Amino acid sequence: MNETVEMVFRLVLAAVQGGLIGAEREYRGKVAGTRTHLLVALGSALMMLVSRYGFGGQGDPSRVAAQIVSGIGFIGAGAIMVDRHSVHGLTTAAGIWVAAGIGMATAAGLYVLALATTTLSLVGLEVFGILLFRDRRRARRNSDTSKSV
Repeated sequence: MNETVEMVFRLVLAAVQGGLIGAEREYRGKVAGTRTHLLVALGSALMMLVSRYGFGGQGDPSRVAAQIVSGIGFIGAGAIMVDRHSVHGLTTAAGIWVAAGIGMATAAGLYVLALATTTLSLVGLEVFGILLFRDRRRARRNSDTSKSV
């Protein structure tokens, strides 16, 4: 495969995978959705590709990867809200962080690792989301029953 075509493929794959995680977050009505996760995965993939191929092979992708991880912390922090004694947005912030990792893995050509991470993220969000919502509904029903007695 032509090197440029492969780089574009890596960008597209990173965007799709990030978008899938974001779609799940959006479906759940969370602050950061499809577009945010897509852009995070795409941006991190692009930065990795530029650092690797953009300077005549003289770049050091590991230095850029470290800066991506640090920089994503700022975006994730923006998704976290503290309200009295509760914290909201941690899962969304973690999803943004994972989307960046998926973008970096895809850009590095670690396709199986990136796809496995996307799959595990979606399964984890859905399976645990269903279990948590079921337990929360059960707890609400129990508290409503105790209030009416």
